[in-house]
Amino acid sequence: MADEHEMHHEDHSNCGPGYASPEEAMKADPEKVLYSIALYEGTGIAEPDYLATIDVDPTSPTYSQVIQRTPMPNVGDELHHFGWNACSSCHGDESKSRSFLIIPGNLSSRVHIVDVSDERAPKLHKVIEPEEIKEKANLSAPHTVHCLPDSSIMISMLGDREGNGPGGFLLLDEEFNVAGRWEQKADGMRYNYDFWYQPRHNVMVSSEWAAPNTYTKGFDLDDVAAGKYGRQLHFWDWEKHEVVQSVDLGEEGLIPLEVRFHHNPDSVHGFVGAALSSNMWHWHKSDGHWQVEKVIDVPSVEVEGWPIPVPSLITDFLVSMDDRYLYLSNWLHGDIRQYDISDPSHPKLTGQVWCGGLPGKSGGIQGHKLNGGPQMLQLSLDGKRLYVTNSLYSTWDNQFYPDIAKAGSYLLQIDCDTQNGGLKINEHFYVDFGKEPAGPARAHEIRYPGGDCTSDIWV
Repeated sequence: MADEHEMHHEDHSNCGPGYASPEEAMKADPEKVLYSIALYEGTGIAEPDYLATIDVDPTSPTYSQVIQRTPMPNVGDELHHFGWNACSSCHGDESKSRSFLIIPGNLSSRVHIVDVSDERAPKLHKVIEPEEIKEKANLSAPHTVHCLPDSSIMISMLGDREGNGPGGFLLLDEEFNVAGRWEQKADGMRYNYDFWYQPRHNVMVSSEWAAPNTYTKGFDLDDVAAGKYGRQLHFWDWEKHEVVQSVDLGEEGLIPLEVRFHHNPDSVHGFVGAALSSNMWHWHKSDGHWQVEKVIDVPSVEVEGWPIPVPSLITDFLVSMDDRYLYLSNWLHGDIRQYDISDPSHPKLTGQVWCGGLPGKSGGIQGHKLNGGPQMLQLSLDGKRLYVTNSLYSTWDNQFYPDIAKAGSYLLQIDCDTQNGGLKINEHFYVDFGKEPAGPARAHEIRYPGGDCTSDIWV
């Protein structure tokens, strides 16, 4: 099996999609292309959002260029997060393949199925319209996509058909038909956002942002005071599909967004980033209960022209495949941080790099000013290359970084020292979404063929 992976990470002649273990994933060939979603919502350009295919092979003549654009059929989707139809949870089934991307429109509630069997030339396969989702499941505003071991697909939905909380979890079958809702009981869940399951411990963890009727209008501090943003972490019984424990993170854990378990499927450790409170929380299981502790705090800073100290706004983070490093993005401060989490309760800062931000500490690259701040992250399987884009959500972008709508997004590569720690911007790699054929576009989530650090789950 190892020899097959060394030949090519997409050779599944004797196995299913993905890899037998995180250790095997780290041996994969370097990624040759990336996928990023690019959108026009809020830019004044009435064009459909699209999937960008980007060449990341340093030996290629089209290195760091968009080589294919696959547009969606409608205007105004606000493509956001996206994921795969199959991952390492299906690795033992050789009849399965990771050949489709599931790309939701958070604003429109459409779900797009894109065929990437030709990884350099994706093509639209199917669109699930919002009316069908609302009729069959009473859900809207799709977000996180994960494949399940039974080949179905689960999507966190942030609202009901009217855009109110708490939302729920939509199921698609392997033919991409709406199969209903996953959850049986959602007691205590006021809002929804991200989720991650760990079947060896019969658990799923989910987090909270806000109802679509709140966050789609932009950020308002009064909404925080009114309790319209989340502060809870939910632990679910994976087999019974119901919440068994909820933890209120309080004022120190406002807007808990991304959740990540260790990649080691036997581990009971994981993390959640509280965006507005600008801190990281660590969870683990002890004496049959899930314990949660704050382990990283990023202090607010004074910024000229801002009436209050500006929080860092931790909007994304991920964990390296060997579970050694945690990477987080401070969208408003403008830095990406690397922490050694060998001891999950006591992370140690080992690297920091500036990629924009309100305080203005960042330089440029290839003559380009880095507008906005680092937001979505994706790490290579070997942990050596970290990719970053700078768009959060159109209305929020326009509030905090209006230049993104005028100049477009960037996609950068950060080189990571996996031995001693450390981060450095790769000066040879810069993807400019400001010079798109229809005008400047916003770049958001990132994926690549073969798998990535935010999609593979082992059963």
